[in-house]
Amino acid sequence: MTSAIYTASIPVFKQMLSGLSGVLAKAEAHVAAKNIDPNALLQARLFPDMFPMLRQVQVATDFAKSVAARLAGVQVPSFDDKELSFAELQARVAAVLAFIDSLDAGLFDEAATREIVTQAGTPKEKRFTGQSYLFTYGLPHFFFHITTAYAILRHNGVEVGKKDYVASY
Repeated sequence: MTSAIYTASIPVFKQMLSGLSGVLAKAEAHVAAKNIDPNALLQARLFPDMFPMLRQVQVATDFAKSVAARLAGVQVPSFDDKELSFAELQARVAAVLAFIDSLDAGLFDEAATREIVTQAGTPKEKRFTGQSYLFTYGLPHFFFHITTAYAILRHNGVEVGKKDYVASY
């Protein structure tokens, strides 16, 4: 029987990252069709104190790979955050999809009770059970950054909708 934590995480990450990839493809086509500098969208923000769209994608993919890795009890892959183009963001999404696809469902058998310790950008560590980590920390942050990347692109005229956001299920 497949772990409930696996079922609640890996398919969700895969679906939403596939949607993000599709949204990024539409954004790239939009800038080409309108003869717009890609940085107008890559560096766009909803508000000056928020991350730009490019960074939103990096953080969303960071959450997908790190949450999946910690729940599976494996090393979190490290990325350099050097992407500067839509093509490089697409490669990053593809790399994260390949990584989470490589995680055997059996690695998640004890994930609900596995202790997860994080230091989310601060020296103060947080301790979670795997279940709490996924549902109260990992998924909310992942969805925030996926949604914000989508909203930035939509706000800037990229013709995307809910079907693009949720992808196929």
